[in-house]
Amino acid sequence: MGPLQVVLELVERFFFYIPPFLLLLTVIVFIHELGHFLVARWCGVEITTFSIGFGPEIFGWNDRKGTRWRVAWIPLGGYVKFVDDENVASAPTGSSKPPPQAASSGLFHSKPLGQRAAIVAAGPLANFILAVLVFAGVFYSFGEYVTPAKVDRVVPGGAAEAAGFKAGDLIVAIDGSAVESFNDVQKIVVGSADTPLTFTLERDGSKLDVTATPIRSEETDRFGNTYPKGLIGVERTTRREELIEKSYSLPGSVWRGVEECRFIVEITLKLLRDVITGRESVKRLGGPVAIAEASGQVASLGLPEFIRFIAIVSVSIGLFNLFPIPILDGGNLLFYAIEAIWQRPLSERTQAIGFRIGLAILGMLMVFVMTKDILKSIEKFMDI
Repeated sequence: MGPLQVVLELVERFFFYIPPFLLLLTVIVFIHELGHFLVARWCGVEITTFSIGFGPEIFGWNDRKGTRWRVAWIPLGGYVKFVDDENVASAPTGSSKPPPQAASSGLFHSKPLGQRAAIVAAGPLANFILAVLVFAGVFYSFGEYVTPAKVDRVVPGGAAEAAGFKAGDLIVAIDGSAVESFNDVQKIVVGSADTPLTFTLERDGSKLDVTATPIRSEETDRFGNTYPKGLIGVERTTRREELIEKSYSLPGSVWRGVEECRFIVEITLKLLRDVITGRESVKRLGGPVAIAEASGQVASLGLPEFIRFIAIVSVSIGLFNLFPIPILDGGNLLFYAIEAIWQRPLSERTQAIGFRIGLAILGMLMVFVMTKDILKSIEKFMDI
């Protein structure tokens, strides 16, 4: 494929991916900022702006309390700006010492520490709530089919054979955590390449523990994306009569939604740990370009899959915002934790330095992941 064809292919795919990507990002950003907004209103904070996107305004309106609701041209995020914010990162204006009786006013930075922390944490929390509700809605509406985690065949030469697995074994737990289905086993094993796992097996009425290390392999999906995965070398022959159909009550479906979110958080943190320690390639990390590409691909599979993808990305964005990097919600919560310990807020100069450092970190990270994503896309189109 020549350079011109590569460019044309990239442009074509770009316009195909943009609509689902904008829809996904708008929903997630709106819910995130709505969390900040609702808790701030509940705490009596005066809000000047609720923005989806950054930069010049496309359109907007004012509500009865004077808040400007706006949609801007740069869709990579959003913000809620309070009356005493110097900028969209919620840096305070003026003195950090609250004036007399200011806590009863609409000033965010003069509110009690607990209220400020609740307002900041409400954004990521709203992302998690969105995901839980989406997953819960799916489980409540459709239930799920469960395949028992029984081993029908042990692949010769695989990690499972070396560990002592036998056909007929029932996997009941991995690293002490109970598993209910073969799908549970797959989710854990696929994300644990080169990581020793302890499997609790039920065999002939008794239990035993064996340790197997999933072997790293690669899988290519229908869109040509290649992903590393772990394999232990066991197979399951799904028979219709063995499928267990599970339906959920409303509380039960919510709990399953929580479990799904917990699993996404666990594998995300594990991936970051493995990238930092060098066990995984930085190619596993994705930025806006990768999310946009995945949005278009998942949207082509249908609305149910796209809604589920929104929930997955919502969890990831909620988790990312909790990282203790100044300018993110987690950075503000870190400042509040220090304030709680020292019994006084950090100086404005210290906070300003922290925001600049956080902005620099995010800027470098954004440039890195976008460059990586673009180069990866070009390589894929050129079949390198």
